[in-house]
Amino acid sequence: MSTFNDQAGLKELAATAARIRGAMESVIEGKPEVVRLALTVLLAEGHLLVEDVPGVGKTMLAKSLARSVDCTVRRVQFTPDLLPSDITGVSVYDQERREFEFKPGAIFANIVIGDEINRASPKTQSALLESMAEHQVTVDGTTYELQAPFMVIATQNPVEMEGTYPLPEAQRDRFMARVSMGYPSPEAELEMLGVHGAGSPLGALDPVADARDIVKLIEAVREVHVSPGVARYSVDLVNATRNSPELRLGASPRATLHLVRAAKAAAALDNRGYVLPDDLQALAVPVLAHRLLPTAEAQMSRRSAEQVVRDIVRSVPVPGAPGQSAPAASPAPQQHNQYQPQAQSQPHGQPQHAQQPYGPPPSAYATRQQQSYPGSTPQGGPYGAPGGPFYGNGHGPAR
Repeated sequence: MSTFNDQAGLKELAATAARIRGAMESVIEGKPEVVRLALTVLLAEGHLLVEDVPGVGKTMLAKSLARSVDCTVRRVQFTPDLLPSDITGVSVYDQERREFEFKPGAIFANIVIGDEINRASPKTQSALLESMAEHQVTVDGTTYELQAPFMVIATQNPVEMEGTYPLPEAQRDRFMARVSMGYPSPEAELEMLGVHGAGSPLGALDPVADARDIVKLIEAVREVHVSPGVARYSVDLVNATRNSPELRLGASPRATLHLVRAAKAAAALDNRGYVLPDDLQALAVPVLAHRLLPTAEAQMSRRSAEQVVRDIVRSVPVPGAPGQSAPAASPAPQQHNQYQPQAQSQPHGQPQHAQQPYGPPPSAYATRQQQSYPGSTPQGGPYGAPGGPFYGNGHGPAR
């Protein structure tokens, strides 16, 4: 559909995404950032975990996204007696043909809504592992491919509530992002009474896109450019979680992939064909926090994983940012998680990272007169948008 410098393709993507976002916001009042994150995860080929207390619209968010797109949708109510075969499917013996016939389960859909996923047993939860990671299902030795697009939107109540099973680390790591709905503002709640008071607005929600449109948007997001400097910065952010003394389990390499893919989708939604460090910073908490395990000391100090990630974003320097030099490699802390890799020493007298431009490749500016900007690389490459200096200061989202 488009490449990173195909402005027409990016405009088409932004227009389609705006229609979907508008349809969802007609149902979900006062939560534009939550709606945007759900759409970002869809275009990044990920899965979304919606965690919050009952009654704040978790299932409504998932159903509004499913209704906005004309594709196959299956909803699964997770309960303690739910079986893995109810999700993946089962082979049934056909008496007339004298052979086994496969009956697909609820996972065979473009969008699968798992309501209260942590009320099912760990055995049933594990039935989602293969499908979420590999987009396929294996039953009785036969592997079945899942059609694209494929997305799991799971809701769950906090684990300390009655009748719930905490999601294992392997399950949480397969979710690209986690979001909490939160209570609405008084104004949004008052508007909700007028919209939802006479009935659910989902019944009047018509699809504004179909599965083929979503596949084209996903293909366009894949072409969004990630410069070497941005890639290096994403690795530094994730590696900092593995070295943090406040975490006993850091983020996995899958988390790095998810962070970059989500940043590419966020850039495309902003009608931009390249990723900025600000995209990574804005998505660090929803993409990384749910994968981390704080230490006992951090929990006693009431330090949440979200707070640790925010501190990491503030402390990790952007490689080659204007007026900010990369620090020398410091020794590993005494307290660290057991999954921390051994730090590699840097050659003496050399910076830890080479400066890299954060905008599009230089070829996109071949016709532009070369000139230096404050904080630009020795080659004159821009750090942010075309024709301007570095976009953002490396200490938080610039939006």
